[in-house]
Amino acid sequence: MVQFHATTIVAVRRGPDDICIGGDGQVTMGETSIMKNGAKKVKKIYKNTVITGFAGSVADAFSLTEKFENKLDEHGGNLKRAAVALAQLWRMDKAMRNLEALMIVADRDDLLVLSGTGEVIEPDDNFVAIGSGGNYAYAAAKALYNNTELSAEEIVRKSLEIAASICVYTNDHISIEKL
Repeated sequence: MVQFHATTIVAVRRGPDDICIGGDGQVTMGETSIMKNGAKKVKKIYKNTVITGFAGSVADAFSLTEKFENKLDEHGGNLKRAAVALAQLWRMDKAMRNLEALMIVADRDDLLVLSGTGEVIEPDDNFVAIGSGGNYAYAAAKALYNNTELSAEEIVRKSLEIAASICVYTNDHISIEKL
């Protein structure tokens, strides 16, 4: 079976009014072929009050994003409650257990990672990164967050650029969403 590697997503919060998430655009097929350069893996959902980014299987991530938005509707936009409800569904539903994706979700109050094992993780810091180049982007975001006064968007962009310069599964076709 051909495996698709995708992607690098990084999110940064610099207070309630400076929240940003970004991702690169590369989708890699197998170990050697770039299938797409300009995929958009970040978006605003739920009346433009929540931003999401996903890494992993694109089809699985779209399915999860749709299910997550449904959970936001069910829980009146409460991000944590919707995330826990999605995690429970993810663990219990036979078809969903096979979905291979990670998501970062953020609103003005919370920043969360939803994992393929149905976990809801609240990062210790005001930044997080996932995906193939996630460790590189995370290290860059940590250095920039702790040692500069850059905005969330500037940190996200620079972190993704650094990851793209190191990780073969990350490119510099960057998409950004802000709250």
